[in-house]
Amino acid sequence: MSDATFPTGGRAVADAKAPPRRDIGLKKRYAAERRFKAYGISAIAIGMIFLATLIYTVISQGYTAFWQTQIRLPITFSASVIDPKNTGGKDMQALRLANYPKLVQDALVQRLGIDPNNRADVAAATQLVSQGVRTQLGGMVMEDLSVIGTTQDVWLYANSTVDSAVKGQFDLSIPEERRPIKDKQLEWIRTLEQSGDLEQRFNTGLFTFGASSRAETAGVGVAIIGSLYMMAIVLALALPIGVAASIYLEEFAPKNRFTDFIEVNINNLAAVPSIVYGLLGLAIFVNYMGLPRSASLVGGLVLTLMTLPTIIIATRAALKAVPPSIRAAALGLGASKMQMVFHHVLPLAMPGILTGTIIGLAHALGETAPLLLIGMVAFVANYPATPMDPATALPVQIYMWANEAERAFVERTSGAIIVLLLFLAVMNITAIILRRRFERRW
Repeated sequence: MSDATFPTGGRAVADAKAPPRRDIGLKKRYAAERRFKAYGISAIAIGMIFLATLIYTVISQGYTAFWQTQIRLPITFSASVIDPKNTGGKDMQALRLANYPKLVQDALVQRLGIDPNNRADVAAATQLVSQGVRTQLGGMVMEDLSVIGTTQDVWLYANSTVDSAVKGQFDLSIPEERRPIKDKQLEWIRTLEQSGDLEQRFNTGLFTFGASSRAETAGVGVAIIGSLYMMAIVLALALPIGVAASIYLEEFAPKNRFTDFIEVNINNLAAVPSIVYGLLGLAIFVNYMGLPRSASLVGGLVLTLMTLPTIIIATRAALKAVPPSIRAAALGLGASKMQMVFHHVLPLAMPGILTGTIIGLAHALGETAPLLLIGMVAFVANYPATPMDPATALPVQIYMWANEAERAFVERTSGAIIVLLLFLAVMNITAIILRRRFERRW
């Protein structure tokens, strides 16, 4: 036998032991697939970590805003203080401007056993209660004049400093001169806590009060009403206009350069920064048309412009998802093109349209930049009766509270963020439910 017939040597043995090239390629592909899966899982894990950190930070700083420290005091509604002219409650202006803090001061002096002639102690005790007592007690008198001359147990809002101290938001072990609350005030607080006259109660004022320079009497009530007005305007304008434009472009418009140009610009408008819409609204609605600044109507119009591209894109996608056979069958049975669109295509596309609309509204609800430019940062303490009245919105209210220097506004800011996130969660969950409830798979 020759060497050519029976090869020998180290090279031949090594080639016999080496795995086939096909197996090496499969191992590389499998390894690449495992790495890609690991990258994907890592990306999801990082995203979930950031999301969990964000939610934990907001909730841990904001859940205390839903509870407010209140002090119960026996308030004597003295007629000599409330109605010194003895008008029998007929002078409503005098009743509204009466010296209600004097009633609280007298109640604190009596309840804490303070010497009325000790002005320092009287002033320190008065600081335990919010200056918003004028509004609270005045409202009680205006609602029921029969309380004049009687003594009522009233739960009054504590000062924001007292509220922060009770919630443990600053260190009470540091020297007295470095604390916003003094030792004597802490002693009075403990006395009231032990007697059950000071406790943390659910803060309904967070949802009912308007803007206030005092954290304990600041709420998002006006902002919620303003946001609801704006969302109603956006829904009333953006939905019909967006759906009508989508139906025309998708079903009736000829396919030419002009419609292609419109489609490209609609897609571009969906990516335009929101602050540009604020500039547009300021130039057109405020400066040119003369609509009032800080009005829900102007905010709704600006958000409508911003939401329209999103609704048009979502509606066109929903219309395209309807199979062409539905259109062909309707036309084949003698339906006109209008009947085909509104009787067959549009009902089948409605789940996608509703989903896109709700997502667009949720996006508009969280916008701040365009509203800042049209003046919705005004200090609004009263509820807007109409969309033409001054108002603010939830994201703008959060922005304004975030700029406040007082410590108590930190929890108010996080509390308002929680409220906004709840609204957004409800809207997005509604969109998911509608999509799963009405969607059809072809």
